[in-house]
Amino acid sequence: MRSIVLGAGVIGTTTAYYLARHGLQVTVVDRQRDVGLETSFANGGIVHPSMTDPWAAPGVPLMLLKGLGQEDAPFLFRARALPGVLGWGIRFLRNCTAERWRESAEMLLRIAVYSRDALDELSDETGIDYDRGIVGTLKVFRDDLSMEAARRNTDLLGGFGLESRALDTTGCLELEPALAPIADKITGGIHYPGDRAGDAYRFTRALAALCTDMGVTFELGRTVTGLKALGNQISSMDTDKGEMTADAYVLAMGSYSPQLARQVGIKLPIYPVKGYSVTVSAAGWNKAPIVPVVDDGRKIAVTPLGDRLRVAGTVEFTGFDASPNQLRANALLQALTDLYPEFTIPEATEHWSGFRPLTPDDRPILGRTPYRNLFLNTGHGHLGWTLACGSGRLVADLLAGREPEISLTGFTLARYQRTSRV
Repeated sequence: MRSIVLGAGVIGTTTAYYLARHGLQVTVVDRQRDVGLETSFANGGIVHPSMTDPWAAPGVPLMLLKGLGQEDAPFLFRARALPGVLGWGIRFLRNCTAERWRESAEMLLRIAVYSRDALDELSDETGIDYDRGIVGTLKVFRDDLSMEAARRNTDLLGGFGLESRALDTTGCLELEPALAPIADKITGGIHYPGDRAGDAYRFTRALAALCTDMGVTFELGRTVTGLKALGNQISSMDTDKGEMTADAYVLAMGSYSPQLARQVGIKLPIYPVKGYSVTVSAAGWNKAPIVPVVDDGRKIAVTPLGDRLRVAGTVEFTGFDASPNQLRANALLQALTDLYPEFTIPEATEHWSGFRPLTPDDRPILGRTPYRNLFLNTGHGHLGWTLACGSGRLVADLLAGREPEISLTGFTLARYQRTSRV
């Protein structure tokens, strides 16, 4: 069977890997010159079942209102985004209830644990290098109220299988000694030993090289411009370098998936939520952190990646505006020095911003469509790296005619309006 994967980020590349393992002939197409240059390029670097709690949560609407007009707000909604976000936003707000939050949180944790285990298996089997970290994540708190609220959520997710242990200040410092200079500001923390870390871009490149050895073809620098349908199947796809055909297609283009899907009558409720990161060298710092730390008060994460530190955070609703925002980038650097005051920021810093393809209920859209040979693996929001191996494996199983190892109920297109043609 000939298959085409549309998108060469971490989602598309893992899908290609698992399809190739099933013996399919695979071609991956992407407009970028290399793999992993979109959302996968410089994300937070944490594979975190611990943070699968949805952004669509009871307190988020108020947080968005409070952030209006504040350029450094963790959740920033820009008025110019209103026309494009209106319909999606209404759906998002409907999911900001305790009941729907719990429903999505349970589903996401289930697939996140499966995906984490798939990543561990892939890493051990292939030995690919991507600055892998297996010490878990430490979330630190600066007040008792915030920690108690987090513990309630953690206890709830613990009923669904999330591993965690609460720590006092001393316990936090024993786990991560680099926090010692701010010991008097830390109330406590929660350690999630089941989390992983690693550079998603390095992983994607290494896996793509392995895929090439397995016979996968990468058509990079080739832009997909359209899909064509004939009856109940996709007959071909147009690109800027000519038409391409296959027996099956997987749409894995993140925030850009809706434009293509719309051409064949499929409406995907995916919004491009902008995120930021800064990467700095920590080479030569003898007291550099070894554990990814999430600062709950600052709403940022600092992840050690080899001799680098990746600082990521903030949520910005601004449509497809990819322009850099120095103020928000500087806020990340300030949060880094607040967390590690002994660290001197080097002059050379790598700033990045990109789009997280977010659905109204935070769950990705996986599996079949009304077209028998078109499959979806998109809409992962802030969980792309976390869910990559799991969703890639599940969709590849489905396409190859195998029963997925866990149910896709709650993740399929069926939960939304199906199409305008059926």
